[in-house]
Amino acid sequence: MPSMVLDRRLPSAFSIWRLPTEVLCHIFDYCLPDTEYLSPTPDMAPILLTRVCRRWREVAVDMPSLWCRLSVKVFLNDWQRDAFCYDTWLKRSRGRPLSLALQWQEHVSTELQSLLQPYLKQILSLSILSLENAQKSALVLRNLSELQQLTIRIVGPFEPALTQFFPCMPFTLRSLEVIGPSFDLTRLDSLNPVLPHLTNVRIDMFNSIACLRLLQLAPNLSSLSIGITFIEIQALTPFTHTKLQSLRTVNVMGFADQLPDLFNALSFPNLRVLEARSVPKWPHEELKAFLARSSCPLERLVLGVGMATDKQQAEHVALIPSLALIASPCCTIN
Repeated sequence: MPSMVLDRRLPSAFSIWRLPTEVLCHIFDYCLPDTEYLSPTPDMAPILLTRVCRRWREVAVDMPSLWCRLSVKVFLNDWQRDAFCYDTWLKRSRGRPLSLALQWQEHVSTELQSLLQPYLKQILSLSILSLENAQKSALVLRNLSELQQLTIRIVGPFEPALTQFFPCMPFTLRSLEVIGPSFDLTRLDSLNPVLPHLTNVRIDMFNSIACLRLLQLAPNLSSLSIGITFIEIQALTPFTHTKLQSLRTVNVMGFADQLPDLFNALSFPNLRVLEARSVPKWPHEELKAFLARSSCPLERLVLGVGMATDKQQAEHVALIPSLALIASPCCTIN
Protein backbone atom coordinates (compact mmCIF):
# COMPACT_ATOMS: atom_id res chain seq x y z
CA MET A 1 0.00 0.00 0.00
CA PRO A 2 2.93 2.52 0.11
CA SER A 3 2.34 3.08 -3.60
CA MET A 4 -0.81 4.98 -2.68
CA VAL A 5 1.25 7.90 -1.43
CA LEU A 6 1.96 9.44 -4.82
CA ASP A 7 3.14 12.82 -6.06
CA ARG A 8 0.19 14.38 -7.91
CA ARG A 9 2.63 16.12 -10.27
CA LEU A 10 3.65 12.82 -11.84
CA PRO A 11 1.70 11.67 -14.92
CA SER A 12 1.17 8.20 -13.45
CA ALA A 13 -0.26 9.66 -10.27
CA PHE A 14 -2.53 11.97 -12.30
CA SER A 15 -3.84 8.95 -14.19
CA ILE A 16 -4.68 7.13 -10.99
CA TRP A 17 -6.64 10.07 -9.61
CA ARG A 18 -8.59 10.27 -12.89
CA LEU A 19 -9.65 6.61 -12.88
CA PRO A 20 -13.41 6.01 -13.15
CA THR A 21 -15.18 5.13 -9.92
CA GLU A 22 -16.01 1.62 -11.18
CA VAL A 23 -12.31 0.91 -11.77
CA LEU A 24 -11.35 2.26 -8.35
CA CYS A 25 -13.94 -0.01 -6.75
CA HIS A 26 -12.37 -3.08 -8.36
CA ILE A 27 -8.92 -1.95 -7.24
CA PHE A 28 -10.12 -1.34 -3.69
CA ASP A 29 -11.57 -4.85 -3.49
CA TYR A 30 -8.12 -6.27 -4.28
CA CYS A 31 -6.52 -4.02 -1.65
CA LEU A 32 -8.23 -5.82 1.24
CA PRO A 33 -5.94 -8.07 3.34
CA ASP A 34 -6.22 -11.77 2.58
CA THR A 35 -7.59 -12.63 6.02
CA GLU A 36 -10.90 -14.00 7.19
CA TYR A 37 -11.61 -10.93 9.33
CA LEU A 38 -10.46 -7.33 9.02
CA SER A 39 -9.25 -4.98 11.75
CA PRO A 40 -9.74 -1.19 11.89
CA THR A 41 -6.01 -0.57 11.49
CA PRO A 42 -5.10 2.84 10.04
CA ASP A 43 -2.23 1.52 7.89
CA MET A 44 -4.27 -1.26 6.23
CA ALA A 45 -7.26 -1.30 3.90
CA PRO A 46 -10.06 -0.42 4.07
CA ILE A 47 -9.20 2.32 6.61
CA LEU A 48 -6.03 3.21 4.73
CA LEU A 49 -8.05 3.83 1.57
CA THR A 50 -10.03 6.54 3.34
CA ARG A 51 -6.85 8.45 4.23
CA VAL A 52 -5.31 8.93 0.78
CA CYS A 53 -7.48 11.75 -0.57
CA ARG A 54 -11.03 13.05 -0.41
CA ARG A 55 -12.20 11.21 -3.52
CA TRP A 56 -10.77 7.89 -2.43
CA ARG A 57 -12.41 8.33 0.94
CA GLU A 58 -15.79 9.01 -0.68
CA VAL A 59 -15.47 5.95 -2.91
CA ALA A 60 -14.30 3.64 -0.10
CA VAL A 61 -16.97 4.78 2.36
CA ASP A 62 -19.60 4.24 -0.33
CA MET A 63 -18.53 0.60 -0.90
CA PRO A 64 -20.44 -1.68 1.53
CA SER A 65 -18.43 -4.71 0.36
CA LEU A 66 -15.31 -3.29 2.07
CA TRP A 67 -16.99 -3.24 5.48
CA CYS A 68 -18.66 -6.65 5.77
CA ARG A 69 -15.87 -8.45 7.68
CA LEU A 70 -14.70 -7.28 11.09
CA SER A 71 -12.72 -8.51 14.09
CA VAL A 72 -14.16 -6.95 17.25
CA LYS A 73 -11.98 -7.00 20.37
CA VAL A 74 -13.69 -5.34 23.28
CA PHE A 75 -11.82 -4.58 26.49
CA LEU A 76 -12.31 -2.07 29.25
CA ASN A 77 -9.66 0.41 28.12
CA ASP A 78 -10.91 3.10 25.71
CA TRP A 79 -14.28 1.39 25.23
CA GLN A 80 -16.07 4.55 24.08
CA ARG A 81 -13.50 5.18 21.37
CA ASP A 82 -13.49 1.54 20.24
CA ALA A 83 -17.29 1.37 20.19
CA PHE A 84 -17.49 4.46 17.97
CA CYS A 85 -14.92 2.98 15.60
CA TYR A 86 -16.70 -0.39 15.34
CA ASP A 87 -20.12 1.19 14.96
CA THR A 88 -18.88 3.48 12.17
CA TRP A 89 -17.43 0.44 10.39
CA LEU A 90 -20.64 -1.57 10.69
CA LYS A 91 -22.83 1.31 9.50
CA ARG A 92 -20.82 1.42 6.30
CA SER A 93 -21.89 -2.16 5.51
CA ARG A 94 -25.37 -0.72 4.79
CA GLY A 95 -27.37 -3.83 5.53
CA ARG A 96 -25.07 -6.30 3.76
CA PRO A 97 -24.44 -9.74 5.35
CA LEU A 98 -21.77 -9.55 8.04
CA SER A 99 -18.97 -11.91 9.06
CA LEU A 100 -17.73 -11.07 12.57
CA ALA A 101 -15.13 -12.37 15.03
CA LEU A 102 -15.80 -11.42 18.66
CA GLN A 103 -13.45 -11.41 21.63
CA TRP A 104 -14.29 -9.63 24.86
CA GLN A 105 -14.08 -9.65 28.62
CA GLU A 106 -17.03 -10.45 30.87
CA HIS A 107 -17.43 -6.97 32.30
CA VAL A 108 -18.10 -5.41 28.88
CA SER A 109 -20.47 -8.07 27.49
CA THR A 110 -23.47 -5.77 27.95
CA GLU A 111 -21.73 -3.02 26.00
CA LEU A 112 -20.95 -5.48 23.22
CA GLN A 113 -24.60 -6.50 22.98
CA SER A 114 -25.59 -2.84 22.68
CA LEU A 115 -23.04 -2.35 19.90
CA LEU A 116 -24.35 -5.32 17.90
CA GLN A 117 -28.07 -4.72 18.47
CA PRO A 118 -28.70 -2.68 15.27
CA TYR A 119 -26.90 -5.27 13.13
CA LEU A 120 -28.22 -8.59 14.48
CA LYS A 121 -30.19 -9.46 11.35
CA GLN A 122 -27.11 -8.88 9.17
CA ILE A 123 -24.82 -11.36 10.96
CA LEU A 124 -24.53 -14.56 8.92
CA SER A 125 -21.13 -15.75 10.15
CA LEU A 126 -19.81 -15.45 13.70
CA SER A 127 -16.63 -16.55 15.45
CA ILE A 128 -16.55 -16.34 19.25
CA LEU A 129 -13.59 -16.62 21.57
CA SER A 130 -15.04 -17.28 25.02
CA LEU A 131 -12.58 -16.03 27.62
CA GLU A 132 -14.50 -15.86 30.87
CA ASN A 133 -18.15 -16.27 31.82
CA ALA A 134 -19.67 -18.56 29.20
CA GLN A 135 -23.23 -17.75 30.27
CA LYS A 136 -22.82 -14.08 29.43
CA SER A 137 -20.85 -14.92 26.30
CA ALA A 138 -23.68 -17.13 25.05
CA LEU A 139 -26.14 -14.25 25.31
CA VAL A 140 -24.51 -12.73 22.24
CA LEU A 141 -26.15 -15.51 20.18
CA ARG A 142 -29.66 -14.48 21.13
CA ASN A 143 -31.76 -12.82 18.41
CA LEU A 144 -29.30 -13.72 15.65
CA SER A 145 -32.17 -14.79 13.43
CA GLU A 146 -30.09 -15.04 10.24
CA LEU A 147 -26.94 -16.73 11.61
CA GLN A 148 -25.73 -19.57 9.38
CA GLN A 149 -22.12 -20.22 10.42
CA LEU A 150 -20.77 -20.33 13.98
CA THR A 151 -17.29 -21.03 15.34
CA ILE A 152 -16.77 -21.26 19.10
CA ARG A 153 -13.32 -21.31 20.67
CA ILE A 154 -13.45 -22.22 24.34
CA VAL A 155 -10.81 -21.12 26.87
CA GLY A 156 -11.59 -22.53 30.28
CA PRO A 157 -14.06 -25.20 31.48
CA PHE A 158 -15.19 -26.69 28.18
CA GLU A 159 -18.34 -28.73 28.65
CA PRO A 160 -20.09 -26.25 31.02
CA ALA A 161 -19.41 -23.52 28.48
CA LEU A 162 -21.01 -25.45 25.65
CA THR A 163 -24.13 -26.15 27.68
CA GLN A 164 -24.59 -22.37 27.84
CA PHE A 165 -24.02 -21.81 24.12
CA PHE A 166 -26.18 -24.55 22.61
CA PRO A 167 -29.64 -23.38 23.80
CA CYS A 168 -28.94 -19.96 22.26
CA MET A 169 -28.13 -21.26 18.77
CA PRO A 170 -30.74 -20.32 16.15
CA PHE A 171 -32.39 -22.86 13.84
CA THR A 172 -30.96 -21.00 10.84
CA LEU A 173 -27.52 -22.38 11.76
CA ARG A 174 -25.99 -24.64 9.11
CA SER A 175 -22.30 -24.81 10.03
CA LEU A 176 -20.91 -25.37 13.54
CA GLU A 177 -17.26 -25.57 14.56
CA VAL A 178 -16.35 -26.12 18.21
CA ILE A 179 -12.63 -25.73 18.91
CA GLY A 180 -11.35 -26.92 22.26
CA PRO A 181 -10.90 -30.13 24.27
CA SER A 182 -12.97 -33.24 23.59
CA PHE A 183 -16.32 -33.47 25.33
CA ASP A 184 -19.08 -35.98 25.92
CA LEU A 185 -21.76 -35.22 23.35
CA THR A 186 -24.09 -37.88 24.78
CA ARG A 187 -24.74 -35.69 27.85
CA LEU A 188 -25.48 -32.47 25.99
CA ASP A 189 -29.17 -32.82 25.18
CA SER A 190 -29.44 -29.06 24.70
CA LEU A 191 -27.73 -29.44 21.32
CA ASN A 192 -30.39 -31.75 19.92
CA PRO A 193 -32.81 -29.09 18.51
CA VAL A 194 -30.01 -27.56 16.43
CA LEU A 195 -28.47 -30.72 14.96
CA PRO A 196 -31.21 -31.60 12.42
CA HIS A 197 -30.53 -28.32 10.60
CA LEU A 198 -26.74 -28.59 10.40
CA THR A 199 -24.93 -29.47 7.18
CA ASN A 200 -21.34 -28.97 8.39
CA VAL A 201 -19.81 -29.86 11.78
CA ARG A 202 -16.26 -29.72 13.16
CA ILE A 203 -15.91 -31.04 16.73
CA ASP A 204 -13.84 -33.26 19.04
CA MET A 205 -15.58 -35.83 21.20
CA PHE A 206 -15.19 -38.77 23.54
CA ASN A 207 -15.93 -42.30 22.29
CA SER A 208 -17.46 -43.71 19.15
CA ILE A 209 -21.00 -43.76 20.59
CA ALA A 210 -20.94 -39.93 20.59
CA CYS A 211 -19.99 -39.94 16.90
CA LEU A 212 -22.78 -42.36 16.15
CA ARG A 213 -25.30 -40.25 18.04
CA LEU A 214 -24.19 -37.11 16.27
CA LEU A 215 -24.81 -38.74 12.90
CA GLN A 216 -28.21 -40.01 14.02
CA LEU A 217 -29.34 -36.58 15.22
CA ALA A 218 -27.99 -34.70 12.18
CA PRO A 219 -29.66 -36.35 9.16
CA ASN A 220 -28.81 -33.42 6.84
CA LEU A 221 -25.10 -33.44 7.58
CA SER A 222 -22.98 -33.36 4.41
CA SER A 223 -19.55 -32.60 5.93
CA LEU A 224 -18.12 -33.88 9.22
CA SER A 225 -14.67 -33.22 10.68
CA ILE A 226 -14.02 -34.97 13.99
CA GLY A 227 -11.42 -35.92 16.51
CA ILE A 228 -12.19 -38.90 18.72
CA THR A 229 -10.70 -39.88 22.06
CA PHE A 230 -11.60 -43.48 22.90
CA ILE A 231 -11.81 -43.96 26.67
CA GLU A 232 -14.04 -47.03 26.97
CA ILE A 233 -15.35 -49.98 24.97
CA GLN A 234 -18.89 -49.46 23.71
CA ALA A 235 -21.29 -51.61 21.69
CA LEU A 236 -22.41 -49.89 18.48
CA THR A 237 -25.60 -50.34 16.49
CA PRO A 238 -25.17 -50.31 12.69
CA PHE A 239 -26.22 -47.01 11.16
CA THR A 240 -26.46 -45.62 7.62
CA HIS A 241 -26.21 -41.89 6.94
CA THR A 242 -27.45 -41.15 3.44
CA LYS A 243 -26.35 -37.52 3.00
CA LEU A 244 -22.77 -37.38 4.32
CA GLN A 245 -20.40 -36.53 1.48
CA SER A 246 -17.18 -35.56 3.29
CA LEU A 247 -15.62 -37.19 6.37
CA ARG A 248 -12.41 -35.90 7.90
CA THR A 249 -10.81 -37.57 10.91
CA VAL A 250 -8.45 -35.03 12.44
CA ASN A 251 -6.95 -37.26 15.12
CA VAL A 252 -7.64 -40.43 17.07
CA MET A 253 -6.45 -40.83 20.66
CA GLY A 254 -6.87 -43.29 23.47
CA PHE A 255 -7.81 -46.88 22.63
CA ALA A 256 -7.38 -46.52 18.87
CA ASP A 257 -8.04 -50.24 18.37
CA GLN A 258 -11.77 -49.35 18.74
CA LEU A 259 -11.71 -47.50 15.43
CA PRO A 260 -12.40 -50.70 13.43
CA ASP A 261 -15.62 -51.18 15.40
CA LEU A 262 -16.75 -47.70 14.37
CA PHE A 263 -16.03 -48.44 10.70
CA ASN A 264 -17.93 -51.72 11.00
CA ALA A 265 -21.00 -49.91 12.34
CA LEU A 266 -21.22 -47.16 9.72
CA SER A 267 -22.31 -46.92 6.09
CA PHE A 268 -22.14 -43.75 3.96
CA PRO A 269 -23.63 -44.48 0.51
CA ASN A 270 -23.09 -40.87 -0.66
CA LEU A 271 -19.51 -40.38 0.59
CA ARG A 272 -17.22 -38.61 -1.88
CA VAL A 273 -14.26 -37.46 0.22
CA LEU A 274 -12.52 -39.33 3.05
CA GLU A 275 -9.50 -37.91 4.88
CA ALA A 276 -7.69 -39.41 7.85
CA ARG A 277 -4.58 -38.09 9.57
CA SER A 278 -2.81 -38.85 12.84
CA VAL A 279 -4.57 -42.20 13.12
CA PRO A 280 -2.48 -45.01 14.65
CA LYS A 281 -3.21 -48.57 13.56
CA TRP A 282 -5.23 -47.62 10.49
CA PRO A 283 -7.85 -50.38 9.97
CA HIS A 284 -7.19 -51.21 6.32
CA GLU A 285 -9.39 -54.32 6.12
CA GLU A 286 -12.26 -52.64 7.95
CA LEU A 287 -11.96 -49.67 5.57
CA LYS A 288 -12.29 -51.97 2.56
CA ALA A 289 -15.35 -53.59 4.11
CA PHE A 290 -16.79 -50.15 4.89
CA LEU A 291 -16.29 -48.97 1.30
CA ALA A 292 -17.77 -52.16 -0.15
CA ARG A 293 -20.76 -51.99 2.19
CA SER A 294 -21.36 -48.30 1.54
CA SER A 295 -20.99 -48.66 -2.24
CA CYS A 296 -20.21 -44.96 -2.27
CA PRO A 297 -18.99 -42.79 -5.19
CA LEU A 298 -15.71 -41.99 -3.42
CA GLU A 299 -13.61 -39.51 -5.40
CA ARG A 300 -10.77 -38.60 -3.03
CA LEU A 301 -9.00 -40.54 -0.31
CA VAL A 302 -6.39 -38.67 1.75
CA LEU A 303 -4.33 -40.66 4.26
CA GLY A 304 -1.55 -39.54 6.58
CA VAL A 305 2.08 -40.54 6.31
CA GLY A 306 2.60 -44.31 6.42
CA MET A 307 -1.09 -45.15 6.81
CA ALA A 308 -1.38 -47.13 3.57
CA THR A 309 1.11 -48.99 1.37
CA ASP A 310 1.12 -48.78 -2.42
CA LYS A 311 -0.52 -52.20 -2.52
CA GLN A 312 -3.29 -51.12 -0.17
CA GLN A 313 -3.89 -47.97 -2.23
CA ALA A 314 -4.19 -50.12 -5.33
CA GLU A 315 -6.80 -52.24 -3.55
CA HIS A 316 -8.80 -49.08 -2.81
CA VAL A 317 -8.75 -48.07 -6.47
CA ALA A 318 -9.86 -51.55 -7.53
CA LEU A 319 -12.69 -51.46 -5.01
CA ILE A 320 -13.97 -47.97 -5.89
CA PRO A 321 -13.90 -47.32 -9.67
CA SER A 322 -14.89 -43.67 -9.15
CA LEU A 323 -11.76 -43.06 -7.06
CA ALA A 324 -9.81 -40.77 -9.36
CA LEU A 325 -7.03 -39.88 -6.93
CA ILE A 326 -5.45 -41.07 -3.75
CA ALA A 327 -3.83 -37.85 -2.56
CA SER A 328 -0.31 -37.74 -1.21
CA PRO A 329 0.19 -36.99 2.51
CA CYS A 330 0.92 -33.32 1.82
CA CYS A 331 -2.39 -32.75 0.04
CA THR A 332 -5.39 -31.24 1.76
CA ILE A 333 -9.08 -31.33 1.03
CA ASN A 334 -10.55 -28.03 -0.06
